[in-house]
Amino acid sequence: MANETEVKSNFIHAIINRDLEEGKNNGLVHTRFPPEPNGYLHIGHAKAILLNFTIAKVYNGKFNLRFDDTNPVREEQEFVDSIIEDIRWLGADWEDRLYFSSDSFQVKYEFACRLIRAGRAYVCDLNPEQIREFRGTLTEPGRESPYRNRSTEINLRLFEQMRNGEFPNGSRVLRAKIDMASGNLNLRDPVLYRILHARHHRTGDSWCIYPMYDFDHPFTDAMEGITHSLCSIEYSDHRPLYDWVVDSALELFPEAVRCRSRQIEFARLNMTYTVMSKRKLRRLVEERHVQGWDDPRMPTIAGLRRRGVTPAAIADFQERAGIARSDSVIDLAMLEHCIRNDLENKAHRVMAVLDPLKVVLTNWPAGKTELLALENIPGADAGTRQVPFGREIFIEREDFMEAPPKQFFRLAPGREVRLKGAYVIRCEDAVKDAAGNITELHCTFDPQTKSGEDTSGRKIKGVIHWVSVEHAARITVRLYENLFARENPESEEDGDFTANINPDSLVTTGNVPAEPAIAAAAAGTRFQFLRKGYFYRDPADAKEGRMIFNRIVGLKDSWAKISQ
Repeated sequence: MANETEVKSNFIHAIINRDLEEGKNNGLVHTRFPPEPNGYLHIGHAKAILLNFTIAKVYNGKFNLRFDDTNPVREEQEFVDSIIEDIRWLGADWEDRLYFSSDSFQVKYEFACRLIRAGRAYVCDLNPEQIREFRGTLTEPGRESPYRNRSTEINLRLFEQMRNGEFPNGSRVLRAKIDMASGNLNLRDPVLYRILHARHHRTGDSWCIYPMYDFDHPFTDAMEGITHSLCSIEYSDHRPLYDWVVDSALELFPEAVRCRSRQIEFARLNMTYTVMSKRKLRRLVEERHVQGWDDPRMPTIAGLRRRGVTPAAIADFQERAGIARSDSVIDLAMLEHCIRNDLENKAHRVMAVLDPLKVVLTNWPAGKTELLALENIPGADAGTRQVPFGREIFIEREDFMEAPPKQFFRLAPGREVRLKGAYVIRCEDAVKDAAGNITELHCTFDPQTKSGEDTSGRKIKGVIHWVSVEHAARITVRLYENLFARENPESEEDGDFTANINPDSLVTTGNVPAEPAIAAAAAGTRFQFLRKGYFYRDPADAKEGRMIFNRIVGLKDSWAKISQ
């Protein structure tokens, strides 16, 4: 039985518990994650990975990683490598059970031959359009192929010729002989094998026929001893075909299979402002709407990792999203909340001024530098850092207004504001250029208002961050926003989903002044830039010695308010 204290219970646990009570599969639980290596994994795949791995762990079972590499046209070694890296990064461990469907192509070919000998499969000469035409509709039964009743000998010979490369692509297929009048279209003699003269990334030119997913997947599950085949809800109509393949294997090829695998469907992960279709993600990459599969604006695991998101935040998000039977759309704000929640007590605070305006403290002694102790994480035992303070500092341009509204509690002519961890300053004058643009502020500081030692008794509402001009490190920041401007980017109102791409999804700003200590930040370090969000030193850029920080997420947390 499951250890209910380790993971939130769901309907899948109930099914597995019932199977174990009934003694199925000798009390074993064995799951797998079966990606197709035709693109990078996205956060929806993370849900499947963590679910399968956690289920196996909770029941003291086993977890496999298996590549369903049956379509050489779209598959590449780059995708295999990225998937392995992503799954390891998430923390899932397949131990020594890394498999490829292509490793058992010969066994599957033999199984197909046994189906032919048993009268359950035949070679069909109809082209794809004709097969669709003969298939029928949801309200009308299909028609039998004119090639359905070929003899066993002819079918075996033709299938062998397909295997030997004697026919062109699309000229023939191997189909299951099931029921052309079935109410489930997937049982109307589905295609099991197609001819595809293409070089495979692992088997080379050894094969020119490849099994279809609906044939390969269930048979491979049964071969590997997968007890519970967890998949997304769109495969629910394919379950009868899954069962047909597994049952046929148990009857016709028992020596090749290890158990009676069972398919269980769960809801996909869908998020607002996001597309999850691998085909559409590929379009974004190939049409250069983004800078690659690992672009931090992408929902890929590689993109999230490069943005600075942690595996713990993703696991928390998946746990909060839950496992359900029906598809739903999760607010992107929930993921952002999980990221903030994860980093709040981990990321050290530093100050960086993204849009600097120089301030001269006219009553500060020239040449004097004072080191101020600022806490690294408020309320935590994370120590302090020494931050230099001098006559000239930078503040955010938005923290000053010449004619402020009533609720503006930052700097304005004649008004005071507190500098974080430092002093209260008062604006005396705004210096402008010939065009009327403010170039710097002249202010005075009150020496009695030093943070932690304030003896002035004054209450100041506004607190702003700052950076010493003389001591500032210079960095580049990438400010990421949603890749899509619409909550539902796939809405048909705008036609092509790429029309909904947010033109301001990436803003890069160079020469940003920051605390000098940030210059020593190692690649992969995460900070909270005070009042600006959480940032991550991009390891890819750090290899070239560049100080580039990606904004992981801003500080505003609308989901926390909603959930409360």
